[in-house]
Amino acid sequence: MSKAFTRESDADDAEDGDAPALPPLPPGQRNYMTPAGHARLRAELLHLLDEERPRVVEIVHWAASNGDRSENGDYLYGKKRLREIDRRIRFLTKRLEIAEVVDPSVHHGSEQVFFGATVTFANARGEERTVTIKGVDEADSLSGEISWVAPVARALLRARVGDEVVLRTPGGDEALEVLEVSYPAKV
Repeated sequence: MSKAFTRESDADDAEDGDAPALPPLPPGQRNYMTPAGHARLRAELLHLLDEERPRVVEIVHWAASNGDRSENGDYLYGKKRLREIDRRIRFLTKRLEIAEVVDPSVHHGSEQVFFGATVTFANARGEERTVTIKGVDEADSLSGEISWVAPVARALLRARVGDEVVLRTPGGDEALEVLEVSYPAKV
């Protein structure tokens, strides 16, 4: 059947439903991530390919066999969900293709800030904050994880315990003192 006779539109493909928008990677940069972050994205991709997509395809096939598709909720929702799954599969595939897995445990015992470090720092007002520097696709700010491309992470990278770094903000420069640096233990 021609797409001209269905109520679906190409605009549905442009919507990103419930998928959060992730910050883009800097041009020409690799997609750095920890082994755990890589494993989590890979597991999500395999789950979508091996379980979720086949289940939705089966539902859509069943709904299509029921006749009139224009008012068939199972068919319409299934097609929309299938587009969302395919969009997420494309996204994960692209991100994993350019992924560069970096094991932060190789720096265990170091006092210098590199990718994967958990850093405690203080600002000029004495307020302390602890963050873990992770990949763009695995950072979770609510858990104290920041992306390596975040301004705070960029300011902290390569600094050592006791160093003072400058964080450039829209409100002006802010001095941060690195108090502690730690890495996960080697496995």
